[in-house]
Formats: sequence, structure tokens, C-alpha cells
Amino acid sequence: MKELICIVCPNGCHLRVDEEKDYLVTGNACPRGAEYGKTELQNPVRVITSTVRCRGGAYPRCPVKTNRPVPKGKIWSVMEAMEQVSLSAPVKIGDVVIENICGTGADLVATRNMEKEN
Repeated sequence: MKELICIVCPNGCHLRVDEEKDYLVTGNACPRGAEYGKTELQNPVRVITSTVRCRGGAYPRCPVKTNRPVPKGKIWSVMEAMEQVSLSAPVKIGDVVIENICGTGADLVATRNMEKEN
């Protein structure tokens, strides 16, 4: 039996997941907690947020995130791919920075408009 704290909503339910009973989840206040508990043990995923270099912009780095969760085991590969990126201003929110990053099916997208430096 594994114990987790659900991060789906602010309630922070204390979940118990029984791997021997087909990942039966107890302690959840809503169905989303049950899904989180099961998924977290079978295939944990995370949305990655960070920054990448940006040339010619108002700031030297532009915030980015994956547009969907990626497998937890690929986080370091994704971070290494982001380290190689250098954008050129202007950048718009939602611009795809890297499509299908590291074969995860997720796109890395800009989360801030970055105007050209005057």
C-alpha cells in the first residue's frame, strides 16, 4: 500500500493506493483524486515549466512550459533539450518553441510575450 498526497486540487487529500487490488484508491474526496493516485503509481507525468534563452528581447530569458504532461522519466531529457534553445525576439504567448519535445508528444510553448528590446 502506497500513501500519496493528491495535488489535483487544493484539498490535498491523503490517498492510499493498493497496488495488489488493481490500484484501488481510498482517501480521495473526488473522482479526480482516484485517477491521480492510480496514474501516479502506474505512469507518473508532470508539466514542465522553465525558461529558455532569448536574444534581442526585453529580458534575457523567456518563460516556457510543456503544453501537456510528459513522463516523469523524461524530465531530464526535456530539460537538456531546453538548454539548447535560444529564441529571437519577438516571441508571442503560445508560440511553439520545440514541437514534440524528446518524442513525448508535448510541445514546448512560450508563456510570455517577449517584445524586441528598444
